Amino acid sequence: MFDLHGRTALVTGAGQGVGAGIAELLAAQGALVAVNDLDAARADATVKHIRDAGHQARALVFDVTDPESVADAVRSFAHDAAPVDILVNNAGNAGAGAFRPRPFRETEPHEWRRFTEVNLFGVMNCAKAVLDGMADRRHGRIITIASGSGVVGQAIGVSLYAAAKGGAIAFMRHLAMETAADGITANTIALGMIDPAASGRVADHTRELAKRIPVGRIGLPDDAGALCAYLASDQAAWITGQTLHLNGGSYTS
Repeated sequence: MFDLHGRTALVTGAGQGVGAGIAELLAAQGALVAVNDLDAARADATVKHIRDAGHQARALVFDVTDPESVADAVRSFAHDAAPVDILVNNAGNAGAGAFRPRPFRETEPHEWRRFTEVNLFGVMNCAKAVLDGMADRRHGRIITIASGSGVVGQAIGVSLYAAAKGGAIAFMRHLAMETAADGITANTIALGMIDPAASGRVADHTRELAKRIPVGRIGLPDDAGALCAYLASDQAAWITGQTLHLNGGSYTS
């Protein structure tokens, strides 16, 4: 697909679901992948899957909401393995912990903070940790996994999640302008409906929603991984500041 040999990628929240799919596909293209997750067992499982396929990966356990933990982990990985060339901000993509959709007026301020800490500040913390090294090497790729809900009003009850994702989209757009002259690109993937387990087994209500998608199916982790592989490649050097909607043709504006 795209040659990533000699590159090192950090994928956050890669212990399962979409993040694991992205990590596995980047590794298959030749990248050494740092698999991040809060849960060491999940990170190790993804690493094992990648290694069993004959590719390179290491586990990197930290909390994206803790800037010191993020910076320490990135420094440690650069010392022990290699500096990060490709950052994929995936952590928090499915929401911040347990999530029950409900109208904004029924929420409380402590809940707002929970969403922004993972889905917005987590992106900022990780970007901050890798930017100086990327600028020094005059090369870098930063990709943030967001959501179509951050751009378009889609459903009742996801305002907190959408606000945080919308903030991440805006942050990435401006980060791209700041870093383009340093050889760094910054792009966002706004996901539509995804089956994180790639199981093909979906609930009845999800199946009904999938019928509205022009291509006739919901997305898979490999769909996100393929787009990440392109954006991480040398062939995507002229693409920055963009929000790419990965949704099977669903209405986005």
